Amino acid sequence: MRPLKAFTALTIVALFAAALAACSATTGKTVGENVDDVTITSEVKAKLAAEKVSTLTKIGVDTERRTVYLTGTVDTAEMRTRAGEIARGVKHVSGVVNNLTVQAQ
Repeated sequence: MRPLKAFTALTIVALFAAALAACSATTGKTVGENVDDVTITSEVKAKLAAEKVSTLTKIGVDTERRTVYLTGTVDTAEMRTRAGEIARGVKHVSGVVNNLTVQAQ
């Protein structure tokens, strides 16, 4: 029975390694880069929500290789600027592409 347990353990390790390689192959990023991007996106969203301005919680946030992309519509130019500042203030962000538009009044 011992060889069967060793074979099972080796099979599980091989499947796990294949899954990690597949994740990297589909996105073109390493597992660490994927985790960093998800963490950055979460932090930016949390900081936007903490601003207590309802419009800032409706902003789309995406991160690709530590560059944050902001999308959506805000009420004022000041809100657009503030959202960019918030995103830039998050640790490990290398750049911000602010595609926010100001709603016509």
